[in-house]
Amino acid sequence: MKKLLLFAMILGYTTSLFAQQHVIPNKDMRNFAVKKENPVQHQKIGTKSQTIPSYKSDVLVDETIIGNTYYDLQTNTSSMDRLHLYPDGSMAGVFTFGLDFPGFSGDRGTGYNYYDGSQWGSYPGSRIESLRTGWPSYSPYGENGELVVSHDFGAGSLYYLLREEKGTGDWSEEEFLGPDGQSISWNRTTTGGLNNSVIHTICITWPIANSGSLYQGLDGALLYSRSADGGVTWDPENVVLDGISANEYYGYSADMYDIVSDGENNVAILVGDSWRDLVLLKSTDGGDNWSKTVVWECPYPFFNMQTPAVTDTFYCPDGAHHLAFDNEDKVHIVFGINRANSDGAGTFWFPGVGGIGYWNEDRPNFSNDLNSLNPYGEAGSELEDDYSLIGWSQDLNGNDTLDVLDDWGTYYLGFSSMPQILIDDMNQIFLVYSSVTEGYDNDAQSYRHLWSRYSPNGDFWGPFQHLTSELIHIFDECVFPSIAKVSDDSYYVLYQHDNEPGLAVRGDEDPFGENSISVMTINKDEVWVGEKENNIPIFDYDVSQNFPNPFTSTSIVQVNLMQATELSLDVVNMMGQKVYSINTGMGKTGLNTITIDGSNLTPGIYFYTVRAGESAITKKMIVD
Repeated sequence: MKKLLLFAMILGYTTSLFAQQHVIPNKDMRNFAVKKENPVQHQKIGTKSQTIPSYKSDVLVDETIIGNTYYDLQTNTSSMDRLHLYPDGSMAGVFTFGLDFPGFSGDRGTGYNYYDGSQWGSYPGSRIESLRTGWPSYSPYGENGELVVSHDFGAGSLYYLLREEKGTGDWSEEEFLGPDGQSISWNRTTTGGLNNSVIHTICITWPIANSGSLYQGLDGALLYSRSADGGVTWDPENVVLDGISANEYYGYSADMYDIVSDGENNVAILVGDSWRDLVLLKSTDGGDNWSKTVVWECPYPFFNMQTPAVTDTFYCPDGAHHLAFDNEDKVHIVFGINRANSDGAGTFWFPGVGGIGYWNEDRPNFSNDLNSLNPYGEAGSELEDDYSLIGWSQDLNGNDTLDVLDDWGTYYLGFSSMPQILIDDMNQIFLVYSSVTEGYDNDAQSYRHLWSRYSPNGDFWGPFQHLTSELIHIFDECVFPSIAKVSDDSYYVLYQHDNEPGLAVRGDEDPFGENSISVMTINKDEVWVGEKENNIPIFDYDVSQNFPNPFTSTSIVQVNLMQATELSLDVVNMMGQKVYSINTGMGKTGLNTITIDGSNLTPGIYFYTVRAGESAITKKMIVD
């Protein structure tokens, strides 16, 4: 009866896009810590939502289920590339497949499906490998081929499956071994160079916690390998890159890293989590040489997970992150945020803390201050809403609190996490992430749903959009998104969903059940224009916060116009007196930049108003 009533309520609602108001969770929720060794222990940290929210995204989204699996753990933290769009409109997607629960001894491996430009194939009924594997990465290879790389955890090796024609024919299968005496797993693989003929792979040696041993002084060594002949030979092979060796870190754990290529000679690796720096390694010569940038510095260097020291509580990346190149070869990064501490006997995470951080190579790095990644605007935070903090859980019922159930699935990640980023050929940026979502629950646990945002340049972000708001997802847990790094008029996301929050594989509260793997198609025009109608040229999200802010000489404001119109900017002081004005004339459709000259303004707080036609948006700025 309850579910029928909820469906009736949903059918009566009409909505559009979501406001960007950042609601801060209560302190009980933010301060609740869980020891990592106990994946199912929870306590009450919120209040039950009584109604399904009266919202529904009007973004045009199409979905197709391409497979199913009872093995519901697709990654430990960051998601690998698992979906690709080809120039001819075909696509292929992969996932960890398994129906033979609970042990999956007979059938776990890569589930594969292919879209020929008109339809997807039948659900895969078996893995594509000849033996038990998991954790597949997918990449295009050669002129028209494809590559899948997974791991055999029993043997401690990787498996490379290649075929020259995507979507058809037999796979060739080759085993890839780690250094002598070392098992390797949890790969991330991408391709670049001419016709995507160069393979770049990263993986780790087994840490001590996974029955491994130290390698080159590292408890879990991150290894890089490259092949220019389809995996026949490797150069380099299983190397520890400079900057992430035992001279800098104690070691690494499964899936806390990503790799991306721009399809040519630029390659980038991102690695880090709560207990290690968030590090960007970048190569502009196809992997021969690498530069290192510490995006966020962990306040506890060389933290040893085997003999943990006592620490303060600090905000940090949660290990789930993603990266992409723009058209100027600049790297952009998104990462989940959490909190952590250690009592000397073990480490703790904070399931009620979350947010999506954003950084690119034009920006300053985050410090090792305990609160530098505080997503709640408190003292010491180096994050700014809609600039470097671009994702959080939404207050859907508009009561200025997050109303969630007492419990949710355990992923060891933030409340909002699993971020994915796409930058298209117009340098437009699309974010997708999974977030515990107010009002969606099964009476026992709150669900995670998928959310999206758009930015024309990374300096300001449009409204939040609920990608899984449709009726079919009211009782769904939506997790592990993987975005295709190539797009057209739409962008594409592969993800997992079922009706139970959490992970049966890890022994969470939910039993084993059927999980669907879907590919979502999101129309780009719908994502950006959303609710714009009636010839209104700008909304609040069309006007960026001035940057830099505070400033002493000049600062810029960017304005995105849906139509050409007169554009101007006025600045007033705290007394309401106009102290500066600029009329740019007719603004063009798309992105416009206005420069504020503050050299003649006395230090203090001011307000600037951007006028576009009959619309006016006001924001605050500070002159030093």
